[in-house]
This record gives sequence, C-alpha cells and structure tokens, in this order.
Amino acid sequence: MNKTADRLIQEARQLIIRGGYNGFSYADLAERLGIRKASIHHHFPSKVDLVVAVIEQERAGLRAQIEALENNMPGAVDQLIAYLDYWKGCMLDQPAAFCLAGVLAVELPGLPPQIGIAVRGFFTDLHDWLERLLTRGVAQGTLQLENPPDVAAAFFQSTVYGAMLVGRAYNDPGKFAIVVDAFFRRMRKDARHQRAADAIAGTGPGDE
Repeated sequence: MNKTADRLIQEARQLIIRGGYNGFSYADLAERLGIRKASIHHHFPSKVDLVVAVIEQERAGLRAQIEALENNMPGAVDQLIAYLDYWKGCMLDQPAAFCLAGVLAVELPGLPPQIGIAVRGFFTDLHDWLERLLTRGVAQGTLQLENPPDVAAAFFQSTVYGAMLVGRAYNDPGKFAIVVDAFFRRMRKDARHQRAADAIAGTGPGDE
C-alpha cells in the first residue's frame, strides 16, 4: 500500500471513530489532506471501498495483537488483563476512546452490506480468540465460567463494548474500568475463592 492510501485509511479511521460512517465525505478528506478528490477515487473508487479497507486494516491489527499476546503470554488471565488494559488506555485518549468496529456496528442497519460483512468478520475474530482464551483459562485453573466458553466469550464482548458506551455517554473513562473490572473479577477463580473465604470468615473488603 502506498503512502497516500495509508494516509487516507488513517484519516478516515479517526473520522469514523468521531462521527461514524456518515460523519465524513471525500470532500472532508481532500481538504484535510490537501489533495484532490480525484486522487482519493484513484485509490478507493467509492466510500464503501475506503471504509472496508479501514475495517480490514483494523482486523489485521487485531490479529497481530492476538498473535503477540499468544506468543508472549501463556497465561489466559494475563492476556485478558492486557486486552482490558489496552482499552482502559484508549478510553483515556478521547480521540481513540471507542472501537471503530463498535461504532460501525451500531450503524449497521443503514450501511452497505459489504461493510456489514467486514464488521462481522472483526467481531468473529475477537469472539473466536476470547473463546479459545476462556477455554484455556479453565484448563489452567485460573478462570471459572458460568456458561460454556462460546457464550462466555459473547458475554465478555458485550461487557467490554457496553462499558465503552457507558464511558462515552458519561464522558467518564473511569466508568469503563469499573464495569470491566467488576465483570472480570466474577470470572477469576482466585477472586471467587477469596470472596468465599471472606464470607466464611464473616469479613469482606474494608472489614477489620
């Protein structure tokens, strides 16, 4: 991919995160990058082509992140913490405080079918990784699931993206961390054992 095409993808990504699919036009991109609209059409004949390219680059980035985590962190809990920490950092960086695929997923009923296919591909990649990871966590004895791994993975996705919406709605990144940390504690086996021990002892957080 040449530099102009890459610049178009990066700029379109930021505009989609801020305003969604309908939040920008080729005229906006041409003005922001100081190029002619004809140059944009040369690389991406239609807006659909450009947005699909943006999603596919995001999907490739997700796959690379997953590969890096799986190669460097054998523990399922460590990988999940790293994933949540990534989004905690993004929530503090307001221009990047939401997942691009999440923004487009909200708009899917009114978007072209090609975009829907690309967005679903992104979420399928994420779900499949989470399912593998949760299964591994159970095998490693660090996670305890209330549902089968495929359902638990869907719950995990829903919690993360729902927490993003809450953080954005209140303009408070801290709410994202509160929600995902509370959900994750329910899955961690060591945390469950500690709560059980506290209940037996009649103590809890903050008790003397």
